[in-house]
Amino acid sequence: MNKVIKIHPTDTVVVSTHDLKKGDLIDEIQPSIILLNDIPRGHKIALKDIDEDENVIRYGNPIGHATKPIKRGEWVHVHNVFTNLTDVIEYTYNPVDQKDEPYTGEIPSFEGYRRADGNVGIRNELWIIPTVFCANGPSQQLSRLVNEKYPQSENFDGAYALVHPYGCSQVGEDLLNTQKILANLVKHPNAGAVLILSNGCEVNSLDVFLPVLGEYDPQRVKIINCAEVPDEIEVGMQYIDELMAYVKTFKRETLPLSELAVAVNCGGSDAFSGITANALLGRVTDRLVHMGGTVVMTEVPEMFGAEHILMNRAANKEVFNKIVEIINDYKRYYKKYDEVIYSNPTQGNIAGGLTTLEDKSLGCIQKGGDAIVTDVLKYGERIKTRGFNLISGPGNDLVGITNQEAAGCVLTIFTTGRGTPAGYSCPLIRLGSNSIISNLKKNWIDYNAGVLMEGKDMEEAVEELLHMIVDVASGRKKSLSEMNNYRQISMLKDGIMD
Repeated sequence: MNKVIKIHPTDTVVVSTHDLKKGDLIDEIQPSIILLNDIPRGHKIALKDIDEDENVIRYGNPIGHATKPIKRGEWVHVHNVFTNLTDVIEYTYNPVDQKDEPYTGEIPSFEGYRRADGNVGIRNELWIIPTVFCANGPSQQLSRLVNEKYPQSENFDGAYALVHPYGCSQVGEDLLNTQKILANLVKHPNAGAVLILSNGCEVNSLDVFLPVLGEYDPQRVKIINCAEVPDEIEVGMQYIDELMAYVKTFKRETLPLSELAVAVNCGGSDAFSGITANALLGRVTDRLVHMGGTVVMTEVPEMFGAEHILMNRAANKEVFNKIVEIINDYKRYYKKYDEVIYSNPTQGNIAGGLTTLEDKSLGCIQKGGDAIVTDVLKYGERIKTRGFNLISGPGNDLVGITNQEAAGCVLTIFTTGRGTPAGYSCPLIRLGSNSIISNLKKNWIDYNAGVLMEGKDMEEAVEELLHMIVDVASGRKKSLSEMNNYRQISMLKDGIMD
């Protein structure tokens, strides 16, 4: 493995792949560099003298400006670089060449579940969804009883309670956010059937939630108001027996990969995320979209500083305007609460070598490959257009991924450089950006993308990841978060608590 990595020909920094010492000679770069400081693994080294206020370039784009002169061979990080991000700004649409040759190869297939509404899931589960946190306990008890009575089988993948801390003490847009996410999860294609549990007195009571849910199939969805029945567990199991009869009518069928809707997300990023795991995922995104599939990306605050790249890949001016709106709307959201727009990255990101939000964002958007942006969704909206979609949402993994899954994504591909074991409502394949975390946390990381820095061919890695996606989607393989039974959901909070 080389000691340093240069990503783009115009970059003015390289990234160390090992802990390096002051005085070390880096002769992979010509002319060679003698290090002026100790350089932690994943951190940046100046390739040239950089003047005060001069932009520092990585991924061929500015990641901020030097706050003081930086010498060639010097450590480049938060002590001498600061973000260029400021406020809501004007954008100009400069579309890239969008010539997209039709896909002529054979589209791989997977074994999935076609639902009555035409959508396709990759699991046949029974979901118990409480409208409010007060109903979490009965939901969890019912899911346990279902799994005892109905063991997992060839066409039943278990019962799960999607518990959450919301549904009461909420008003206005904040309540509506919760309602939209819960309503969309009720309609999710990974759920063969759903039991909705209301406590009866909550703000998100059935009389206000059901209009948001809209029409539903009573064979597939049953509803209990716990306050109106003597024993919600007994009634719940009666309903579940009916729902399980419906669930068992579904069988896996062979479907093209173009029917798959995939979420891409990242968390605990490091300096290698944009080089290995996100870059690999970007190639897979391009492949899936080229085949006619759907990929959804979020983390709007982690587009700040890289948004111009996505905007110029908009399919048309209308989509460009939608990207501008979600970017500026999120900046206004920060300003409403007097928060600093560029406060990201986190302490863990900084320790991993990420210096500014632009540095993080330029690596983050690598998950979208070079795909044309076909649509932009607001928070709580469902997928309407195939291809590469953006959806408004935070960098927070739990809220963002729940939103992507509620939009209709049936599988999440998640990249990490620092590591996290978290799981969500749908299967999640986790990619490690470096071999250290991937080998240390083999019970968390499904695929080690760090091997790309050790000589593995990118195309070979793409094929391996696609094969894993097909196996997980087909139920032949469970991802680690799924095997560990790690499941959780959450919603965007915006407003007062009543």
